[in-house]
Amino acid sequence: MRNESVLVVDDAPEIRAFLTELLQGEGFAVETATDGQEAIEMLEGRFFDVVLTDVNMPRKDGMAVLDYIQEHSPDSICILVTGYGSIRDAVEAMRKGAFDYLTKPVKAEEVALVIERALEVRELRRENQNLKKELRTRYGFDRIVGASPAMQDLFDLIEKVADTESTVLITGESGTGKELIAHAIHFASDRRDNSFIPINCGAIPPELLESELFGHEKGAFTHAIRTRIGRFELANKGTIFLDEVGEMSPALQVKLLRVLQDRQFERVGGVRTIRVDIRVIAATNIDLEEAVREGRFREDLYYRLNVIPIHVPPLRERVSDIPLLVQHFLERFRQKNRGRLERVAEDAMQCLMAYEWPGNVRELENLMERMSILASGPVLTAQDLPASFTRATGYPLSEGIPVPVPTLPEEGLSLNAAVQTFEKNLILQALDRTGGVKNRAAQLLRLNRTTLIEKMKKQRLMTPATRGRGGRPAKKKPEGTAPSRAAAGA
Repeated sequence: MRNESVLVVDDAPEIRAFLTELLQGEGFAVETATDGQEAIEMLEGRFFDVVLTDVNMPRKDGMAVLDYIQEHSPDSICILVTGYGSIRDAVEAMRKGAFDYLTKPVKAEEVALVIERALEVRELRRENQNLKKELRTRYGFDRIVGASPAMQDLFDLIEKVADTESTVLITGESGTGKELIAHAIHFASDRRDNSFIPINCGAIPPELLESELFGHEKGAFTHAIRTRIGRFELANKGTIFLDEVGEMSPALQVKLLRVLQDRQFERVGGVRTIRVDIRVIAATNIDLEEAVREGRFREDLYYRLNVIPIHVPPLRERVSDIPLLVQHFLERFRQKNRGRLERVAEDAMQCLMAYEWPGNVRELENLMERMSILASGPVLTAQDLPASFTRATGYPLSEGIPVPVPTLPEEGLSLNAAVQTFEKNLILQALDRTGGVKNRAAQLLRLNRTTLIEKMKKQRLMTPATRGRGGRPAKKKPEGTAPSRAAAGA
């Protein structure tokens, strides 16, 4: 017995009986309707894999059934049965979304063949949709984790630039996820079905990088025993991602400039000009403007690359995303390593949020993979973290530090008010000692940054006049200075 169900719709009893017997013999679960109105009423209550419907019927005809399926049950397959005089209507129905049509008198082998083919096509479409979903998970937005305002700004920016052909320059420290951003831009663009070709310009010796990028002809140099296609040709119709573009030699910068201007080049040792249709996304972890001033990077190339700049801030500037990233990595490595680590205790999370993360998201990812393997139980505590890690954040708490205890007055006092005053004074001292840097102040107070900010708001230390660094009065910007732009993160 098959799982697929078929609804047969025809006002002729003999045709309903013939098709029912035929399809039941093929193992389908079959139900019937006498006209389009009855078919629509049946479709309102349940799903049918295939609807085999006559075109000309009383009340509502087969076209009305097709319209209903297209709007309310698009995963159902609609096949029309028509007389010779209604073939034009059947062709129009296919244009509107019907899978196929059969002409009367229908033949048993044709009915079975069309339905089998329709089910196979639908299965292929489902597999294709699943593949696209998997690709989106692997290369699209699903790999960029975070809910901070910086993340939302980043998502908005990716969507705006994706469908353009403009060159993008992604800047940010090492480990911030610049290649993930490039992947997301490519996958959200019209080039998504073509190649995404990455190359790390800083990881390949300069004498080999030209051949990697542009290819070479046979005999162009020693060991060039055959012609080789370069990354630019491989990326034709798609996107090339030039990571660490600031490490390019001056000679290669000239050749790259020509590609950006004209979309053409010659292979090493070649004379034939090769034209390519590509989108270029570049990334760097160095200050290219400074490199231009120092003569290490061409100014004209910088402006060609910096058409749409995207800055990825370091993880320490979007601390609120750390719990989401931790959970994301926990789930991934629990599946990958079959580990038993399920969650992170509050003391460990505070430690993670207080850490400076010089290696950014990559460092956090590596730590969580290590912890998923080495953790002593299902809950990660601060004691499970590496000793060097806890020392860097000030955890665990030092014992024995004397704290002055106020004297209780004869007339008594409000305990809540005293605690609030005590807390406010300590927060102000921590902010003053750290120059207003909230991350460091939170470390001194053994808090995570988010908790500190909540306490500052509660203590009214976040007024407009004190929204500089950590509650200290913000310095007034001189007139004519552009306000700092909110960073987008990944």
